[in-house]
Amino acid sequence: MIYLILIIYIAIVFLGSLRGASENSKNVEGYFLANRGLGTLALFFTILATNFSAFYFLGFAGAGYRIGYPHYIIMSLGTGFAAISFFLLGTKIWSLGKSNGFITPAELIYNQTGSQYLRWLFASVMLIFTFPYLALQIIGAGYILESITHGTIPYLWGASFLTLFTIAYVWIGGMQSVVKTDLKQGILMIVLMCVAVIVITNQLGGLSTAHQNVYELKPELFSREGTDNAYGPRKWFSMLVFWIFCIPMFPQIFMRFYIAKDLNTLKKSALLYGLIPLFISILPVIIGVLGHLSFPGLIGNETDQILPKMLATHSPEWFAGLVMTGALAAFMSTLDSQLLALSTIFTRDFILPFRKDIDLKQQVSIGRIMVVIFACIGLAIAAQPFDTIDDMGRLAFGGLAILFPVSFFVLRLNGVSAFFSIASIIIGELLLIGFYYQLIPQSYLYGFDSSIIIILTCFGILGIGKMYDRFIKK
Repeated sequence: MIYLILIIYIAIVFLGSLRGASENSKNVEGYFLANRGLGTLALFFTILATNFSAFYFLGFAGAGYRIGYPHYIIMSLGTGFAAISFFLLGTKIWSLGKSNGFITPAELIYNQTGSQYLRWLFASVMLIFTFPYLALQIIGAGYILESITHGTIPYLWGASFLTLFTIAYVWIGGMQSVVKTDLKQGILMIVLMCVAVIVITNQLGGLSTAHQNVYELKPELFSREGTDNAYGPRKWFSMLVFWIFCIPMFPQIFMRFYIAKDLNTLKKSALLYGLIPLFISILPVIIGVLGHLSFPGLIGNETDQILPKMLATHSPEWFAGLVMTGALAAFMSTLDSQLLALSTIFTRDFILPFRKDIDLKQQVSIGRIMVVIFACIGLAIAAQPFDTIDDMGRLAFGGLAILFPVSFFVLRLNGVSAFFSIASIIIGELLLIGFYYQLIPQSYLYGFDSSIIIILTCFGILGIGKMYDRFIKK
C-alpha cells in the first residue's frame, strides 16, 4: 500500500510538472521566474511550501520532543513576524525587479551599489549557506522513506531517489513546474498534518488526556523556558525577531518577491503568510511533545524521527504512508526551489559577467546543468548529516540572515559604500563560525542568541560606514 501511494503521488507531481514544460520554460524569465505572473494564492502557497520544509515536519517535531511548547510559540510568532520584512523589503524588491528586469538577488545589489565584488560576495553567501538547508531536505526524505518502508529502502537510497526525481521535474519546467507543484504540496501538507494530529491524539486517549500524561512525566515541556531552560527571556527575544532578518534572505524567498503579478498581490500574500504559521506550526510540535509517551529517552538525531515513529505506531500503515508522502511533498517543495534559485544565481552572477555573449537559451541550459551539480553536492552533505536537523538549520539560517543589514541599507537607506558592506558581511560570517564552533566564548552573548548579536554588529558596521560616507568622505 505504501509503495502504491508513493507511485501515485510521484506520477501526479511529474505529470503536473509537464505543464511547466511549455515555451515559457525556454526563456530566462519563464524558466527562472514563471514570467513574473503569479496571483495571490499561487504566490502565497509557493512561499509557504518553499519555507515549511523538512525543518517544519521533522525539525519542529524533534524540537517539540526536546524542548516542548516554547518552540511552537517562538517559531509561529517569529515566522509570522517575517511578514514585516516582506512589506519592508519585499515590496521594494518587487518594484526594482519589475522596472529593471532583475532575476537574482545579487543583480539588484549590484545595480544599486555598482560593486561587482559585493555582488559576488552576496551571491557566494547565498550559495554556501543554502547548501546545509538544501541538504536538510534530502536528509528528511531519506529518513522518511527508510521509516515508512521499514528499512526496505535504506536512508541514502531514499535520499538519492527523491533527489533525482526533484531534479527531473525542475529540469523539465523550471519555476513553472515548481509553482504548480508547490500549490498542490502546500495544501496536501496542511491537510495531512491536521488529520495526523487527530488520529494520533485519539489513539492516546484524546488531546487532553495525552497532555496530562506527558505533563506528569515532563512538566518542563509546558514551561516558558522549555527543557533544560532552553529559552530564557533574552533567547525568547532573539528568536522572535531573528526570523524577520532571516526568511527574506533565503534566495528562494528573495526571488519569490520578483514573481508576483503586481504589488497588491505581494501584499496580500505577505498578510496571509503572517497569519497561517500561527495555526500550522503547532501541529508537528504536538506530535513531538506526545512522543514522550511512546518513545521516551530519544537523543540527538533520533528525536528528528519522532514524527514517522509516532505515525507508524499510532496509525494504520496506509495512513502513515499518506502523511509521510505529504512530508516528502514539503521536502521537495523546498528542494526544488533551492536548486532552481542556486542554479539561477550561479548562471547569472558568476558566469554571465564573464560570458556576456551567452544567449537566453544557453542561460537556461547552464541553469539546468547546475541544478544537477548542486543537487549532487547537497546529496554528498546529506551522506554525513549534522547531529540534528536543528543544528543544520541554525547554521544555514544564521549565515543567510547576515545579508539582511546590507539589503536594508541598500533598499531603504540609499546604500553605503561597498567597502563597509563587504566588511559587514565578512565580519558577520566570521563571527557566526566562531560562535557556532565555540571558538568565541558563549559568555560574550549575555544570554542572547548569537545571530542577533552578529546582526546588530553588522548594522553597527554599516552605520559607521554611513556616517563615514556622509561626514568624512565628502
